[in-house]
Amino acid sequence: MIQTGTASLEPAMSNPVAPFLPVLILLLAALAMGGFIVWASGWLLPRLLKPRNPQAHKLTPYECGVPLFQQDARRRYNIQFYLVAVLFILFDVEAAFLLPWAVQFKSNLASFGVMLAFVATLLVGYVYVWGKGALEWER
Repeated sequence: MIQTGTASLEPAMSNPVAPFLPVLILLLAALAMGGFIVWASGWLLPRLLKPRNPQAHKLTPYECGVPLFQQDARRRYNIQFYLVAVLFILFDVEAAFLLPWAVQFKSNLASFGVMLAFVATLLVGYVYVWGKGALEWER
């Protein structure tokens, strides 16, 4: 038995898991707290905070300003919904390409020229779409 001062090292060395017991307790407490938060936000809080006045109109579906289909669900949508979606994806991808370049930009003239050509190409496409009147929302 090794003796240093008044403390003995023998009991601590006999159980190798003992130093990790506080970590285990902290892990279990964190999991319990996380589980409680998920339970409270998904089950308890909605039941406590929801309004108590259900109406039939509130239960009807609503789609982006388009009136509810009462007859045939296979009715055609306005093509401009698709056009706006495609233009959004186009300019969203442009932003996804511009962001990494802007982060690593360190006055490199070659990469600036490539990005300038990329933005100019998109600008030409935008002017073309605008000139064709594709961005005008008319019924």
